[in-house]
Amino acid sequence: MGDVSKVLDPALEPIAAKVYAGERLSFDEGLALYRTRDLNTLMRLADHVRRQKHGDRTYFVHSLRFSQTNICYVGCPFCAFAKRFGEEGAWDWSVEESVAWVRERYEPGLTEIHIASGHHPKKPFGYYLELVAALKANFPGVQVKAWTAAEIHHFSKIAKADYRTVLSELVAAGLDAMPGGGAEIFAERVRRQIARNKVNAEGWLEVHRTAHALGLPTNATMLYGHIETLEERLDHMDRLRRLQDETGGFMSFIPLAFQPLGNSLAQNLGKTEFTTGLDDLKNLAIARVYLDNFPHIKGYWATLTVPLAQVSLDWGVSDIDGTLIAESIVNAAGATSGRAMTKEELARIVRRAGRLPVERDAVYNVVRVYDAVA
Repeated sequence: MGDVSKVLDPALEPIAAKVYAGERLSFDEGLALYRTRDLNTLMRLADHVRRQKHGDRTYFVHSLRFSQTNICYVGCPFCAFAKRFGEEGAWDWSVEESVAWVRERYEPGLTEIHIASGHHPKKPFGYYLELVAALKANFPGVQVKAWTAAEIHHFSKIAKADYRTVLSELVAAGLDAMPGGGAEIFAERVRRQIARNKVNAEGWLEVHRTAHALGLPTNATMLYGHIETLEERLDHMDRLRRLQDETGGFMSFIPLAFQPLGNSLAQNLGKTEFTTGLDDLKNLAIARVYLDNFPHIKGYWATLTVPLAQVSLDWGVSDIDGTLIAESIVNAAGATSGRAMTKEELARIVRRAGRLPVERDAVYNVVRVYDAVA
């Protein structure tokens, strides 16, 4: 039980009492967390919730990032990854070329191939089924976590089939889990400006609802630090919390800091600075306290930076993602954290933050519990 007497902001006293009692916060109480300057209390509350769920364990995954194409017609202004046909730097691989690319980067012990790519205007749905099946056949034992809800929505259009049919066929081909991208911010005001041509909020949520009904676990993200308000951030989390109450199929929530380089949204906003460490940590902590039904809050080191990801373990984070072999999407948008780390480097970072490193697979089965001391 935490000590409510240490709370400096009177507005947080009833909130702290509820958190220590294991009670859910209201929307207004979530906003009070965003508005408080009592950061020590916020950190303690988030750390309390994390510790209640996971003790000293911090998770990561040995993961290869793969994109079979970067060709995309959607044109999101925050993206620095997408290309058009014929544009310099564009790629568009066949199934055979994709398998060869993965084979070249495959490492023993790899447990996850994480696929995110563009909305390709010409590839038929059958291509994606063949790709999953080929990856599973060529790399047995490796799980395929692939395609955001936005991409599943795109597949449903090209296949002229509903979400259930599309997802059922992908699962039958070997799909093990889904990443959480494409969520951005659910508020319509923001979505009209930064994701006009992408699946809307209701569609994104319905894809995940359908996946969970089929037994396919998923993650959820939130892209913050651009034009959204604090109320819109919390609204985003609130919609996720309600769906998780309904389905229980989310594994983790991943706040993604907007990267202000190489994209038109940053240029139009005149934005050249990254989100502050304080904003990043507050966001993670509030997510940990507010999303009481999510198992994990992920501190994505590729956008946070490694030092801040390490600090975030005291702010509610129980997962720092993974080795990220060949990560390219956030690096294209200006992330400065590098493209990959080894499992040993991740374990060392976790240990030095006073936590116990746990290697997991794509669906949070434990692969290895590392020694507590290096």
